[in-house]
Amino acid sequence: MLDKARNTMQQPATLRLPALLAAAWAIFIKDLRSELRTRYAINALVLFAASAAVAVSLGVGFIGVRRSEEYLLIQSTLLWIALLFAALNGLSRGFVYEEETRTIAALRLAAPAIAVYLGKFLFNLALLVLLDTVTCLLFIIMVRVEVGSPLAFILVLSAGGLCLATATTILAAIIARASFKSALFAVLAFPLLVPPLIIAIQSTALALGNNALGVALPGVGTLLSYAVATFVASLMLFRFVWEA
Repeated sequence: MLDKARNTMQQPATLRLPALLAAAWAIFIKDLRSELRTRYAINALVLFAASAAVAVSLGVGFIGVRRSEEYLLIQSTLLWIALLFAALNGLSRGFVYEEETRTIAALRLAAPAIAVYLGKFLFNLALLVLLDTVTCLLFIIMVRVEVGSPLAFILVLSAGGLCLATATTILAAIIARASFKSALFAVLAFPLLVPPLIIAIQSTALALGNNALGVALPGVGTLLSYAVATFVASLMLFRFVWEA
């Protein structure tokens, strides 16, 4: 009897999971199609990344030819500053767009809160993949950044991108109805993103200067732990933010 009751209780959750994932994927596709029509976030991200790379190459491009520990740390810092400010400039649009087009009420009726968060999270993650790719290629070419361990470099960027996506998605939902959205988004995001940003900068500098994968693994593990903690906390809190 206990086994039968347990199976009965677990069956609805199992059946809800595919529908939840399907709803999240549908929201992701909707946001992707809307973005491809307007190209607001994509243009903002790419333009900021290109401007940052050009400005750095013209101002301090000479650091690319030096391989000391200090110069590698400077390269890493400039790279992550460009990624951070580009992300703050483009990742807040997910929920703001719904408020501006007045489709947020329909979205509340069409999908559960968790599906909405997962869909917006996937969309921000896709934007960050584009941002990381464009920014890193521009820095490697224009600032003459030499990567010692490409695999470690990619792992650090991926883990840092996860931290950015998990933190900015919930914050975008919080500031969607605010009057000064951009300023409030930056103010709220800064204390959340400073700890992983410091770790990402240090780990990236190690990946630039060493050809061994293991040098960046401790930082990658810390970044992934931060991303998982932020993701779980966002899932728990998003329903209250969404229904407020």
